[in-house]
Amino acid sequence: MPSFKNDRMAEDIHRELTDIFRMVKDPRVSGMLTIVRVELAGDGSHCKVFVSSLLGMDDAKESVKGLRSAAGFIRRELFARLKMRKSPELHFIADDSIARGAEVTKKLEGMTFAPDTEEEDETDLD
Repeated sequence: MPSFKNDRMAEDIHRELTDIFRMVKDPRVSGMLTIVRVELAGDGSHCKVFVSSLLGMDDAKESVKGLRSAAGFIRRELFARLKMRKSPELHFIADDSIARGAEVTKKLEGMTFAPDTEEEDETDLD
């Protein structure tokens, strides 16, 4: 599959998975779960779904267990919604990039910048 079709299909999968995750009844799947990115294999047979939780990495790992348990349901729903030739095998991976991003933002907000103490000479060097 050309890369632009692959990228478009990955975006479609991302959009539909966001909606399907709300339908999953497993109590391990957190309501604060976010899909960070979706990587679709070139032949469309495998799909890596990177998920993160706003509640931390432990919650994301627990949610991944619930998603793996519900993978058959999720895959069937995805196949029906996107009218694909074949439904990719889903691999759910816990990702802590949202927590890392929040931590970096907090550190940046806490930084104070000192004004420049060096004043430039405005003398002409003729």
